[in-house]
Amino acid sequence: MTGRIIETHPFEAFIPKNIQCLIVGSFPGKEQTQIELNETHWFYGAPRNQLWKILEIVYDRELKNRKQKQQLFEEAGIGMADVIKSCVRKNGTNLDENLEIKEYNKEVIEEILRKYQPKVLFTSRFVEKEFKKLFAGYKNTDILPSPSPRYFKLSIAVKAKIYKEKLPDLGGF
Repeated sequence: MTGRIIETHPFEAFIPKNIQCLIVGSFPGKEQTQIELNETHWFYGAPRNQLWKILEIVYDRELKNRKQKQQLFEEAGIGMADVIKSCVRKNGTNLDENLEIKEYNKEVIEEILRKYQPKVLFTSRFVEKEFKKLFAGYKNTDILPSPSPRYFKLSIAVKAKIYKEKLPDLGGF
């Protein structure tokens, strides 16, 4: 197994006091786990990922740094966590299918579900499958169109329309 590096998630789950909804992803892109993190880097920070562009449309505001993103999530009651805590990239890419899971983020997500019972929104079918392995009994879930640029079946505008239907308005659902 020479050369296979175990990567550990660089971010803690983000849980606002008024959490209504939890966005669950897989694991940050390799660009985020291999750089020195600063105030601009946060979940879904890979340059080509569309999440923040989609949310800028949904909430009609600029989301260029971590502070702006967290402020929006505080106002809307949106939390963020990834299902994987550590992994190895089998082919060195960001594709979920290339992640060899070493450790799940089970305890953190379990605590969030128990304490807040939020609506859980998955960013891919892969995430949904992994989440349901861990939390088979949790039913308040849905799936968002993937913010990956590889999911090009839908334009950013169409993705934003769907996100707007599924995410809370500012101030909760």
